[in-house]
Amino acid sequence: MGIILALVFVVTLMVIANSKYHVHPFLSLLVAAISMGFIGGLDQGEIINTLIKGFGSTLGSIGIIIALGCIIGAYLQKSGGANSLAHFVLKIISEQKSLLAMNLTGFVVSISVFCDSGFIVLSSIMKAISKRAKISLIALGVATAAGLYATHVFVPPTPGPLAAAAALDADLGLVMVLGLIVAIPVSLVGFFWASYINKQEQNEKIEAPKEETNLKGLPKPGLSFAPIFIPILLIALRSVSQYPTQPLGEGIIVSLFDFLGNPVIALFIGVLLAFTLKPKKIEENHSHWVSDGLAQAGSIILITGVGGAFGAILRDTGIGEIIGTQISDLRIGLLLPFVIAAILKSAQGSSTVSIITTAAIIAPLLDSLGLDSSMGRALAVLAIGAGAMTVSHINDSYFWVVSQFSGMSTTTALKRQTVSTLFQGLTGIIIVTLIGFIFL
Repeated sequence: MGIILALVFVVTLMVIANSKYHVHPFLSLLVAAISMGFIGGLDQGEIINTLIKGFGSTLGSIGIIIALGCIIGAYLQKSGGANSLAHFVLKIISEQKSLLAMNLTGFVVSISVFCDSGFIVLSSIMKAISKRAKISLIALGVATAAGLYATHVFVPPTPGPLAAAAALDADLGLVMVLGLIVAIPVSLVGFFWASYINKQEQNEKIEAPKEETNLKGLPKPGLSFAPIFIPILLIALRSVSQYPTQPLGEGIIVSLFDFLGNPVIALFIGVLLAFTLKPKKIEENHSHWVSDGLAQAGSIILITGVGGAFGAILRDTGIGEIIGTQISDLRIGLLLPFVIAAILKSAQGSSTVSIITTAAIIAPLLDSLGLDSSMGRALAVLAIGAGAMTVSHINDSYFWVVSQFSGMSTTTALKRQTVSTLFQGLTGIIIVTLIGFIFL
């Protein structure tokens, strides 16, 4: 039990360092990895070699993908493509169903754009809708935030689930398909909660925005959808073509999908499609926009890499087998990654850090948890995602983005936005568990 208590102690210190003293997660994860190496009985050379190999192997499989995903996100944000998607959804669903429209818009936008950036981009549309449709801005904010949050933690190529899939060696196509299946009801739970809020807030004075959203010059919706959905479609088709039943046969089509559906190639195609979003009249060249995306990717790639190094250290110490013997009889399966991720999320605020850290802890335990299969690994990624959204509160930057751009006080945000993430996280783990009962 000594090494288990040591792991709990080290992770607790890491959380305190992140949340109270604002130590960057890269440094806290690195210190945690080195500490666990010494505690686990590894010598100096073993620790260094394991750190380097763990860091390199993780980024070897995922670094390029994260970078490409962030470039797509930068183009959607800077070109107004995210706004174009929002207006397209509103046109189809109508302002009378604005809460659902913004929920679905957030769901789509956050597949490639970070949820906090996506919320900021969509905030001007929310204010315009609030004025025209006489709908509570708070309710619109919660509905939009719920949609953004759902795909942020469940659907690659968002970096969190992408990193978890790499750490757990899960099939990316399967994670995408199951992630979408789980994310839809999780998003809708936030919509239903926002509808309840809207009824409670009907008597509030809705302030008009200072200016209407300018619709001129936005990219066409089809161009905005393409960088998001074509890579997802290609990756999904590759996963289908590789099923043991060989539904697409064994010919050239399978070989083509195997190449085009590789996440690196699929996301690169997405980047090429994103290039079409940049208006010619903008003086900045493509290099500036790509650099913005890569700047955003840099910190995430480093955190992901050191998370992989932490996981490699834990595997070499044998802690997986030790914990496995302690919990194998409990048969809690998918609940363990959920609980660990929820604790880390609530304690230090970042969903991405929670996902990456939990994946590193869970990776050596998959066999003991009965999750050492293609389906088990994919569901473990989604269980971690459900925990990583439970709950968003004052130590989470997303909490402040949602509250400030929706005109909520801190108390109101805790009652509205935090409760929404609680409902979403619990819904997520319930659905993941049900899928596990059927397929595991």
